[in-house]
Amino acid sequence: MRNIIITGGAGFIGSHVVRLFVNKYPDYHIINVDKLTYAGNLANLKDIEDKPNYTFVKADICDFETIMGIFRKHNVDGVIHLAAESHVDRSIKDPFTFAQTNVMGTLSMLQAAKLYWESLPEKWEGKRFYHISTDEVYGALEMTDPDGIEPPFTTKASSGKHHLAYGSKFFTEDLKYQPHSPYSAAKASSDHFVRAFHDTYGMPTIVTNCSNNYGPYQFPEKLIPLFINNIRHRKPLPVYGKGENVRDWLFVEDHARAIDLIFHKGTIAETYNIGGFNEWKNIDIIKVVINTVDRILGRKEGEDMDLITYVTDRAGHDMRYAIDSTKLQRELGWEPSLQFEEGIEKTVRWYLDNQAWMDNITSGEYEKYYESMYANR
Repeated sequence: MRNIIITGGAGFIGSHVVRLFVNKYPDYHIINVDKLTYAGNLANLKDIEDKPNYTFVKADICDFETIMGIFRKHNVDGVIHLAAESHVDRSIKDPFTFAQTNVMGTLSMLQAAKLYWESLPEKWEGKRFYHISTDEVYGALEMTDPDGIEPPFTTKASSGKHHLAYGSKFFTEDLKYQPHSPYSAAKASSDHFVRAFHDTYGMPTIVTNCSNNYGPYQFPEKLIPLFINNIRHRKPLPVYGKGENVRDWLFVEDHARAIDLIFHKGTIAETYNIGGFNEWKNIDIIKVVINTVDRILGRKEGEDMDLITYVTDRAGHDMRYAIDSTKLQRELGWEPSLQFEEGIEKTVRWYLDNQAWMDNITSGEYEKYYESMYANR
């Protein structure tokens, strides 16, 4: 029997991790701790909410006393820490909230785990604090190739699969941190605290840095679900600058599988990068999404290309992110299960088949429901 806290488990990535652990490990007790901010939605977990090995606790990770109480009540021996403010645009407008949640919230979780685990006879034995971070802490990569090959060019991943590359350099686990936004700066700080708790106190910690995730249940302020919904309603598709910024895309269920593997078999105090080996310019992603939505809705393919609207670029917009997942593949045998086109097809169909979920989010009705549900608690 294991008792594992998953923070942010009502969010996009967190809900996939909670579902995977609840279904795969019936002898584990999964405690989902989520504040239910705008991005947290318990509708993401309707299919497992009545499982006997699942408990939801509405709590703020910054509330140290409450978090300490959860550790004691449930005899927690593992933490998978996903809870974070994660939208760069929001961080530019409100950096204080990002520092509070991402830095102080992580410190609250670390200190609660430290104090509780140190109070036990076995102390650190069998314990694990797993912190999920982002590739944005590494800064940005250039879209250049030293051999003079004009990007994009094709390069081979260690798995033998090909991915589109816009430069010859990638984020590796040994790169120094160079965050460029309040969001990435806050995540970088939280990463440092996690490693400091290992180095100072001996806490068994692991950190992973992932690339852009996509898939079902993603909050529709993010590019792919936002654009699927806008295409459906024939609303403008706002593209920063010329849409030439490059990101590496990872299907969320592949990320959840990696988290499962690393939590159980990863080496303490190590860092693992998790990426999809799928680099795409934003404008090319958007065109794939438009063609896919149009085809599924029975429209003429490419009919909605005229919805693309170029807007002023985001402040400090990094040009290229690209994760090198070779270490994770080599040491633990993980690799993405889907090529990007397969993942996009699956993702678009999910959103179009679950329009009630999307409409509930965009209308704000889900937030009113939770405010009422927890008003007297």
